[in-house]
Amino acid sequence: MSNEVNPIKSDRDIAKMKAALHGRNRLMFVMGVSLGLRISDLLEIKIGDVRGKTELVVTETKTKKPRRIKLSKTVIAEVKKLEGADDEYIFRSRQGGNKPISRVQAYRILNEAAERAGIADKIGAIGTHSLRKTFGFKLYTQGIDVTRIMAILNHSTPAMTLKYIGITRDEIDAAYEAIEV
Repeated sequence: MSNEVNPIKSDRDIAKMKAALHGRNRLMFVMGVSLGLRISDLLEIKIGDVRGKTELVVTETKTKKPRRIKLSKTVIAEVKKLEGADDEYIFRSRQGGNKPISRVQAYRILNEAAERAGIADKIGAIGTHSLRKTFGFKLYTQGIDVTRIMAILNHSTPAMTLKYIGITRDEIDAAYEAIEV
């Protein structure tokens, strides 16, 4: 696995990924892109953490900081379909026992879906972190200020956030060229 993975930038490609996934794996993708959590935190979510709720509270593994996340209508609708006890992991391993799937398994699921969706070559390196990067990119394209995205992703500088979500010099130049007074 390479360290540098890319966000999925087009809504069409996001839709293709969703269509290439089913059940638990589709929910992992939807929640990953919707919540912006690191995969280690996403995989630790239990059914009871989200069932019947409008927000999720997690203590981030990396920062040890609690984070409160408002759940979108899409996530709430997907969560309503969940079956199982509140103490079960949402992304439970099929290996038996109540354990979440591994990061490696999540990586495999996403890469296989990108191949099935026909977007693997277009996007380039895709991995579990692509979900979080896609979340940041979506916020940016919806006009959310980069300093707010920086705070949400817990980055130290706006430049780090722009690099992280894959905003390239070409995209910045194109934005300036789009302004004609």
